[in-house]
Amino acid sequence: MMDERPVTLFSTLATRKALDDELRAACTAATGADLDLVYDPTVGLARRLRAGERADVIVAVTAALQDLAEEGLVDSASVVPLARTRVGVAVAPGASPPDLSSVTEFVEAMTSARSVAYSETGASGIYLRDVLARLGVLEEVASRATVLRAGFTGTAIVDGRADLAVQQLSELAFVEGIEIVGPLPVEIDHVTEFSGALVAGATADQRARNTLAFLASQDARQPYRRSKLEPV
Repeated sequence: MMDERPVTLFSTLATRKALDDELRAACTAATGADLDLVYDPTVGLARRLRAGERADVIVAVTAALQDLAEEGLVDSASVVPLARTRVGVAVAPGASPPDLSSVTEFVEAMTSARSVAYSETGASGIYLRDVLARLGVLEEVASRATVLRAGFTGTAIVDGRADLAVQQLSELAFVEGIEIVGPLPVEIDHVTEFSGALVAGATADQRARNTLAFLASQDARQPYRRSKLEPV
């Protein structure tokens, strides 16, 4: 008989499409445990754990999980790499796609756009601001940017607030009604790895352990690929 209490899974937005489209149902079928999914950028997930919110499993940026393990909030022995993705750019369907073949062309695209949408707290937004600062154009781009505290930047293209959206490719793929142009130029290409782990206090919960094992299993690899994630 299925345990009535679901396994609470904290997940970064980068893996939401894979979970919503396929992995949630497949995991429940394989483990017998329903999933209670909580989505937030990695920064938000870490904040939730530090504030005492209860979770069983967390999927987040690998480096952040290492920090949480040092704080005793995540079981360090359970951390397992799941998938990685790159930061990319998207536009509205039919719009002229920006040239991403070089850093020079990328800067031209960023500075000539009416508005660029990026995340305030997400890993992609943090990285983009760092890149733009190094390239000397952060102020110019930020002055008319559409900055989302959290969520999917592609929605700002759909509703007309921006004409370019920058985010992890798997997050751009979540939004219908936009077209992904591609990843950032090779010189500033950025790959983010995501791992799963047991939250401290859940290490003895076999259902939580089974959930994490499924997310790292061969059965999860194709769903990751179909959501523009690269299985590790």
